[in-house]
Amino acid sequence: MSLLKRRKILVTNDDGIYSLGLKLLHDAVEPLGDTIVFAPETPKSASGLGITLHKPLRIQTVEYWGMKIYVTNGTPSDIIYLALNELSPNLDLVVSGVNIGDNTSVQVILSSGTVGAAAQAALLGVPSIAFSAAVEESMEFKDPLLSEVIVRVARRISEIVLERGLPPGVDLLNVNFPRRITRETKVKIARIAPIKFLQRVNVNYDPRGNKYFWLYGMMADPIPGTDVYAVHVEGAITISPIRLDLNTRNSSEETARFLRDLVREAESTLEDTARAAPEAEEVIET
Repeated sequence: MSLLKRRKILVTNDDGIYSLGLKLLHDAVEPLGDTIVFAPETPKSASGLGITLHKPLRIQTVEYWGMKIYVTNGTPSDIIYLALNELSPNLDLVVSGVNIGDNTSVQVILSSGTVGAAAQAALLGVPSIAFSAAVEESMEFKDPLLSEVIVRVARRISEIVLERGLPPGVDLLNVNFPRRITRETKVKIARIAPIKFLQRVNVNYDPRGNKYFWLYGMMADPIPGTDVYAVHVEGAITISPIRLDLNTRNSSEETARFLRDLVREAESTLEDTARAAPEAEEVIET
């Protein structure tokens, strides 16, 4: 453990500093090394990998939950860059969460600020883990059994990643806790479902008669064997390894033929366009 005490661990989230999930995650990893707690000043749910380019970012410190927290007006992904640039150039682990609401399915993961922070760290070469729970509000983390299980399981998973790193082909881990923990609760490695929600758009009118839209989702039927099914139907804790390589693999001959056709047609279009285009007038400098 003496070696682990020198490890630098960044704790972040997308729910802001007032979420009990942030404190639980800090409590989980605090014994494993030197922790830096850095969170957005307001909730940044569904911010994904978004970064802030059109306004200045600022860092302040506050005392909350009995710990020092760095706070910024940016996104969870911004926090990764700010932490590496301003607080510690060498991080051994980034843990993000514990999110209010599970982050299961490709649909949800790609928009999640919690997973976004972990993914941003992974892209920069830092091992990372996203932790989420299928709760609806922060106060549900006060359930003694749920909070104890989250702290203990998150600590052990984080400790193993610190000791052994992530295996080849795995860039980050996505861990989800069910809403209720019982003696029958299992831990499962779960493949990620394609969707969790069937998206809906509610159309309404404000008092001035102007139309506005409210997006919401109805839960789709979970597919057995997926993270959504394991968390919501089986009540299991899930661990899903994620690889950020977006390139397709094991392409079929049909796919190869399709791509060759695309290249041929694009090159033909390029040649036709070049022949039809008027020659550019020579620019004479005076």
